[in-house]
Amino acid sequence: MKAITAKQLNLYFLLGISFLLAGFSYSCGTQGARGFNVFSLEDEMTLGQQVKTEIESNPQEYPILPEQGNQEIYTYIRGLSNSILNSGQLTHKNDFAWEVKIIKDDETLNAFCTPGGYIYVYTGLIKYLDSEDELLGVLGHEIAHADLRHSTRQLTKVMGLQVLMAVVSGNSDPTMVEQIALALSSLKFSRTHETEADMHSVHYLCNSGYNAAGAAGFFKKIQGSGGTPPEFISTHPDPGNRVEQIELKEQELGCKGSNTNQSRYEQKKKLL
Repeated sequence: MKAITAKQLNLYFLLGISFLLAGFSYSCGTQGARGFNVFSLEDEMTLGQQVKTEIESNPQEYPILPEQGNQEIYTYIRGLSNSILNSGQLTHKNDFAWEVKIIKDDETLNAFCTPGGYIYVYTGLIKYLDSEDELLGVLGHEIAHADLRHSTRQLTKVMGLQVLMAVVSGNSDPTMVEQIALALSSLKFSRTHETEADMHSVHYLCNSGYNAAGAAGFFKKIQGSGGTPPEFISTHPDPGNRVEQIELKEQELGCKGSNTNQSRYEQKKKLL
């Protein structure tokens, strides 16, 4: 009889308790949301690598801007993301990949970060925003979702624990990774997770020299244009309330940055 490995035993145990977990409330408080995740870091990173492979092998759905000939814009966007990653505020700075790729799609206002820290930013979002601090606010929000491991919690709720664990173990239908990738690009998080990501965005930027309430600038722009937030940021809590909460957190932390670099941002957008 073939011996059962520790990994398989762990998988069987998780599948066995999945029905119990289905009844667990994902709308719990912040500390509870942080403290409960059935995925190990290793599983989360494995899932992220599989989703990255799916995304980057599907140019029709995700037309990645090639590095060759676009080094300047990649260096610029990665420099902005590094100002967040090097803030000293991330729990998994040294665990996750934190790779940045640009998706060439001018019609889509989107950005998302997969489990394991693979960051994707659409050219439509970059062109839509007015300044570096607005983009940094959005990047900080998405990075927070990954660093706080919100994605695997929400994916478990949407896709089911059995499906995700089957993908991690290599026993799933090949189309499941594609479905997970598509779900990530428009994943709607809980009210608690959205608020937590907003607040962490402020923390990340507080000592950066930038306006730490950059995410509030994004919401103001959306409201000023008469539009609604794109799918990558849930419409709850209300955008107006989010602006107020973000700006209050900036004041509470005593953040002093104000460098929006609008002229440089406009120059860089012309590279796309």
